[in-house]
Amino acid sequence: MKIIYEDNHLLVVEKPINVPMQEDESKDMDLLSLCKSYLKDKYHKPGNVFCGLVHRLDRPVGGVAVFAKTSKAASRLSESIRENKVTKIYQAVITGKIPQEKTLIDYLHKDEKTNTTSVTTSDKGKYSELKFKVLDSRDGYHLIEIELITGRSHQIRVQFASRGAALWGDARYNKTSKPGQQLALWATSLSFPHPITQEIITFKSEKPRTQAWVTFESK
Repeated sequence: MKIIYEDNHLLVVEKPINVPMQEDESKDMDLLSLCKSYLKDKYHKPGNVFCGLVHRLDRPVGGVAVFAKTSKAASRLSESIRENKVTKIYQAVITGKIPQEKTLIDYLHKDEKTNTTSVTTSDKGKYSELKFKVLDSRDGYHLIEIELITGRSHQIRVQFASRGAALWGDARYNKTSKPGQQLALWATSLSFPHPITQEIITFKSEKPRTQAWVTFESK
């Protein structure tokens, strides 16, 4: 786990791929537990350590993740998210045809039993919006940058897959993905008001030089 930034109120880390944000039924090591262990060891704290989970990344997604070190910071970060004061930027590699619209709006419903999300009607789903632009296109693949306006489960993956532009390596929503491929979706930037100073701060994470990503490196 790479530490990107830390002060008395925040802990910003780079989430590794295939690590859940918090404990789930798999009982695999999760990022929240890793952060608590880090804080407990660094500051020699006895007993339980507070570390607030204020946003989520899907398990196969890596990149910038922020945790709150105090309950006050957790409350204010959560408020910033509700008030759309947090800017979440991702990069992804999509296959197929690029969607014509540059702002994707859908209503999404998550089936908790199957852990899958689907596009539905406005009366059955949650409003979901993102904006994107194409950064590069090579060999039938497209590198895109996404600003996630809402934060629904599997949102980016489902919104593009529903338009015939599934993400590279998405075993759940891309029928052409192959065994061993890693989902090409990375949380590259996170900007938000500091919970105490209210200064806008930005943290970034470089996507890995693996699989689909290397397709777009300069030749």
